[in-house]
Amino acid sequence: MIRKCLFPVAGYGTRFLPVTKSMPKEMLPVVNKPLVQYGVEEAVDAGLDQIGFVTGRGKRAIADHFDISYELENEIAGTSKEAFLTDIRTLIETTDFSYTRQNHMKGLGHAILSGETLVGNEPFAVVLADDLCLGEDDGVLSQMVKLYRQFRCSIVAIEEVPMDETYKYGVIKGTEMKDGLFRVEDMVEKPAPEDAPSNLAIIGRYILTPDIFDLIKETPPGKNGEVQLTDAILKQAKDGCVLAYKFRGTRFDCGSVDGFIEATNHVYQHVYKAEEAAKKVTPLTASKPDKEAESA
Repeated sequence: MIRKCLFPVAGYGTRFLPVTKSMPKEMLPVVNKPLVQYGVEEAVDAGLDQIGFVTGRGKRAIADHFDISYELENEIAGTSKEAFLTDIRTLIETTDFSYTRQNHMKGLGHAILSGETLVGNEPFAVVLADDLCLGEDDGVLSQMVKLYRQFRCSIVAIEEVPMDETYKYGVIKGTEMKDGLFRVEDMVEKPAPEDAPSNLAIIGRYILTPDIFDLIKETPPGKNGEVQLTDAILKQAKDGCVLAYKFRGTRFDCGSVDGFIEATNHVYQHVYKAEEAAKKVTPLTASKPDKEAESA
C-alpha cells in the first residue's frame, strides 16, 4: 500500500564546511555508518523497499555507497572484515534504488516536487537524513506507516522543542485526537517564539499522499525564492486532513555540529557496542588489520 520513500539529499551541508566541500553531508559517519544509511534502514524496516534519492552535484558518493564495490569486496573476501559489510549488502540485495536531480536549490517543496518522477501517483514517505531518529521499539517510519494504514492521509512527525527554538522549525497548531496524535489546523514555517502557535515542531519524517505534488506546483515561492513544503501541507490540511504524530523515540539534529556529536556518542554507547557484543565481533577500534587487504 505504501512502498516508496524519498530522500532529498541535494543540499550543500554548509554547516559542516570544509568537509562537505567534496563530501555529501549525508555520508558523514555516525560511528561506522553514514547518516543516510540509518535513514534507509529505517525505511526498509517500515516495509518501504523502493528508495528514491533527489540528488545534486557532488553527491555521487551516495549512489556508490548503495552499490557493490567489487574491488573492495574482493580484497576483504575470506577475512573478518566481511562482517562489516553485512548490513549494506542486505540493503543492496533487497531494496530498489533510483535517482533524480534537483538542478536548483529552491527549497524542500521544490526538492519533493523534483522526486515526482520517482514516486508517481502513490503515497510515499520522506526522510530528511539530517534527522537521525531512533525508535523506542518500532522505528519512527514504522510507527507512521501503521497510522497511515488507519487514516489514509498525510502525516508529519513532531516533537516538543523549547519555545526559544521554534524559529528553527515548521511548527503546528492542532487538536489532539488522542495521546500524541493531532489533527493539524495551522502550520507556521520558522516562527519567532512570540508568533509560534505551539512548541510542536515538525521533524524530518513525513508520509504524504500524491496530491501533494499538485499543491506544491500551486505554491508560490517565499523567502529567497524557496518553495516551502509546509505551505503545501497546510493547504492539504485545510482542504482535507493532515495528522501530526508525536513519535516514540529519540531524534538527533545531525544537521548541526552539536547534534551530530551527541548522536555519535549515543550510538556508540547504546547501539554500536551492544551490536558488537551480540555478534561477538571485535570492534573496529580494536581489530587487527588484515595484511592483504590493507596492502592494496
